[in-house]
Amino acid sequence: MSKRQNTAEEEQGAIDLTPMLDVVFIMLIFFIVTATFIKIPGEDVIKPEATQSELKATSILVAINANDEIWIAKDKVDERQVKLTLERLYAENPKGWLVIQPDKKASIEKIALITEAARKIGIEKVSVATEKS
Repeated sequence: MSKRQNTAEEEQGAIDLTPMLDVVFIMLIFFIVTATFIKIPGEDVIKPEATQSELKATSILVAINANDEIWIAKDKVDERQVKLTLERLYAENPKGWLVIQPDKKASIEKIALITEAARKIGIEKVSVATEKS
C-alpha cells in the first residue's frame, strides 16, 4: 500500500506547466512578429564623414570596401556584373532606393560606376551613406 500512497502524493504535488508554456509561446510569437529586420550589405565598411546625412527606407544596399570590392545583397559582385545585379534587384522592387555605402578608402570611380549603372537602369533615388560629422 505504501507504493500507492507515494504515487498518489506525487500526482497531487505535480505542477501543470501547460499554461506557462502557452504564455511563453505567445510571447515568442509576439516578439518575432514585432521584430524589425535590418538589411545588411554583406561587408562592414567605415563610412566617410559628411556635414548632412539622412536615413532613408532602402531596398537595395551596395557596399564598397577599402579594397574597392563591390558587395550587393551579401554577395561580392564583379564590376562588369553590377548593372545586371542592380537590374534584377530593381525589377523585384521598382519603388526602392539605392544606397551606396562606401568605405573611407574606397575610390570615387567605383561610386561613379554604380551610380552610372543605376541611372541607365532607371533608378532615380540614389544616395551615398556617410557618417554625420
